[in-house]
Amino acid sequence: MIKYIPYGKQYIDQDDIKAVEEVLKADFITQGPKVPEFEKKLAEYCDAKYAVVFNSGTSALHAAYFAVGLKEDDEFITTPITFVATANAGLFLRAKPIFIDVEANTGNIDASKIEGKISSQTKLIVPVHYAGHPCDMEKIKEIADRYGLSIVEDACHALGAKYKGSKIGSCKYSDATVFSFHPVKHITTGEGGAVLTNRNDIYEKLLMFRNHGVTKEEEKFVKMKEGDWYYEMQFLGFNYRMTDIQAALGISQLKKLDKFIERRRKIVEIYNKAFDCNPYFNIPVEKDYAYHSYHLYPIRLKNNYKDKKKEIFQLLRRKELGVQVHYIPVYIHPYYQQLEYREGESPVAEEFYKREISLPLYPAMTEENVNFVIETVFNVFKEATK
Repeated sequence: MIKYIPYGKQYIDQDDIKAVEEVLKADFITQGPKVPEFEKKLAEYCDAKYAVVFNSGTSALHAAYFAVGLKEDDEFITTPITFVATANAGLFLRAKPIFIDVEANTGNIDASKIEGKISSQTKLIVPVHYAGHPCDMEKIKEIADRYGLSIVEDACHALGAKYKGSKIGSCKYSDATVFSFHPVKHITTGEGGAVLTNRNDIYEKLLMFRNHGVTKEEEKFVKMKEGDWYYEMQFLGFNYRMTDIQAALGISQLKKLDKFIERRRKIVEIYNKAFDCNPYFNIPVEKDYAYHSYHLYPIRLKNNYKDKKKEIFQLLRRKELGVQVHYIPVYIHPYYQQLEYREGESPVAEEFYKREISLPLYPAMTEENVNFVIETVFNVFKEATK
């Protein structure tokens, strides 16, 4: 009998467990050698110069925005089809998110609509690689360069993805890229995140920001060194450090990343073949410039079925499929409504939300699991549309 199948789930094997055990028996379980080792391997994997890891994807976003210079009363451009952390991280710095509508088929920011929302206060563009499908970064960079704006890629869904042959995380088209290592993502450290960059100035700020704004490097001191114990806090930072326990798990997981993505893409191939040309919903696309890493498998209900979304969703859950919706447009949440954002400002995004359901997709899914999902989805749609 098939047990409940969540929309996403970590894959942990004995190598991962052994890596964590070794750190637990070592001298350092935090601020030891595993964090820089993980950072080095992550940067190498993504073809970037630097990586700095954090205790969550949210703290990584906060740090990245700070490091590129976002500050109070600035505006930053992003998409409403994302988790609230993408926008919240700017609010932490008292900056204002400006939401741009999305492409109907990918859920990614519509680059053609960015320029119309740029103002004298705009300082940053934050494209979100929704579900693991890269945004059109060449177009976004051209706009950013023309207006002198920074770019931070929210790639929390997109570790292992590629844009025009370049790995997401290489920062070829951006100042920094942010990843998440939550258990449903491509690799996990339990909770965790990272910022990658090719800029040394950003790298140095990231290191200090995650450690209370403190430096122990003498060449950076503002005041005279008072002794070997001396350190300086030079700006308001946070304790956003990752532990060596988490980093050891990340190192072990990173070795399996390509296999994880290969398995995700294989499952998607099976889904696409089964669901192609079905009368109920549209399947995800993969544009010619993209190598999709498929964090999610988002289906979009066709016109005759979008009004039955609640019923379909509930039926799928009752049939042991842990489907989810990604996402409620950020500005629709009550907190953002209090900030005077209003429904209707991104009609394509709101329509996307009304149609989207994420089906289960993770490397540990067996062939039996995949076939069960396919069979259950068809049975539920037939039942819901009698």
